[in-house]
Amino acid sequence: MKVLIHPGAARGTVQAPPSKSMAHRLLICAALAEGESVVRDVDRSEDILATADCLTALGASLSWEGSAVRVRGCDPRKAGPAVLRCRESGSTLRFMIPLCLLSGASMRLEGSETLLSRPLSVYEALCREHGLSLLRTDSGLLAEGVLAAGEYTVPGGISSQFVTGLLFALPLLSDSSRIRLIPPVESRSYLSLTLQALRDAGVPVSWADNCTLTVPGNAVYRPQDQVVEGDWSNAAFLEALNCAGGAVTVTGLRADSLQGDRVYRDYFARLAAESAELDLSDCPDLAPVLFAVAALCRGGVFTGTRRLRFKESDRGAAMAREMAKFGVDLVLEENRIIVSAAGLHAPSQPLDSHNDHRIAMALSLLCTRTGGEIDGAEAVRKSFPDYWNRFRSLGIEVEMKN
Repeated sequence: MKVLIHPGAARGTVQAPPSKSMAHRLLICAALAEGESVVRDVDRSEDILATADCLTALGASLSWEGSAVRVRGCDPRKAGPAVLRCRESGSTLRFMIPLCLLSGASMRLEGSETLLSRPLSVYEALCREHGLSLLRTDSGLLAEGVLAAGEYTVPGGISSQFVTGLLFALPLLSDSSRIRLIPPVESRSYLSLTLQALRDAGVPVSWADNCTLTVPGNAVYRPQDQVVEGDWSNAAFLEALNCAGGAVTVTGLRADSLQGDRVYRDYFARLAAESAELDLSDCPDLAPVLFAVAALCRGGVFTGTRRLRFKESDRGAAMAREMAKFGVDLVLEENRIIVSAAGLHAPSQPLDSHNDHRIAMALSLLCTRTGGEIDGAEAVRKSFPDYWNRFRSLGIEVEMKN
């Protein structure tokens, strides 16, 4: 799908979408609970649907009632052989692998070519160390073996999703476990979200020190009635319209949220004031929108960008290619990206989302200043399925071409 965006200034009030990060976590905790839970205000994005499909494959029962999901829990320790379809969701894949290693049954995890090319070295190493099997096959990944309680050492600078996956599964084992993180620990805020979800479900995981997590054994997940909080990550794309001359108010965000991406308001202000240097180690998902805001303001320097290569696209390279069409240069270094301050012009050719939801949304922000056409605009379905409708509701003219 293509969208043609006409220049204009956004005006109005818009509700933040529900947090995809918290929805993943609350649905998984509900699926591991004994009894029935309800998770409310869930967006039917492709990533969330992937997690719902996988939980069903493990034995949980999920039924949708509007934006609420009624979940009857299962015991993944008793699951039989199953196929888990992860679509393009990296969170789903990494959260599910340890749960697939609880029953001893043969579990196959499938997904898009892009998803299956993303790094899994942490789990591959842990499986070798603990006598488990995680094999890449022509049809996906094959997970076999039974996870045991014990001590797990995980690099802290790759992705917190590996740690979160272990945190969901290890409490179901008979003995306590420890997870030791090798510094530096990046994306710590995402671990805080996981611990919040676990504690709300009655699983008291805690920090023994700054790099060690203590996980109790024989834990019982309790059923809950939970509401998914607003998503600071996707709200950033709406509020960034103010940096392009708009007047947009975003509601539905918790000021006390543990989401690391809540830093965007401070980062936007700093970019508006000067060519700031900003660290993205704890908020890598903000990179595309921050690059766009930097281009609209005074440029900027961004550190902690190494992991952008392993997202839905190589986000640094993708943004460099697309922003060049607006006359903006990005300098890509090993762990740093520099965005030039340059006068934007209308893109010289159609823009490409690179099948990445955050690239599509970041480019749309620039198009409100210059106009432009984005190919692959359907990528927003991954996390924000009604993004283009929200865009239109703020007075931006968007033409959709199938």
